[in-house]
Amino acid sequence: MSRQRYDAEFKKDIVKLYRSGERTAPSLANEIGVHENTIYKWAEEYKGDPENAFPGSGNQKPEYDELRRLRRRVKEQDEEIAILKKAAAYFAKNSK
Repeated sequence: MSRQRYDAEFKKDIVKLYRSGERTAPSLANEIGVHENTIYKWAEEYKGDPENAFPGSGNQKPEYDELRRLRRRVKEQDEEIAILKKAAAYFAKNSK
């Protein structure tokens, strides 16, 4: 049995209905066929960052992209430093 996937706009609409007080989480959950805790989880994610809520499978929030880019850059610089240390040691040994 496969799980239903909902797009970001659908989730935002459900959260807006829940947060406006028009509908309760249990009634929404029953209507769309999810557990009511899913509605609460969606509401929390939306509350934390409405613009970037529900980025989707394989997509990340912009801050995660930046973090990944910076980590990659640090790794590259660590490798460059290691090469330069070896070169400095080699030249120091051969300059005597």
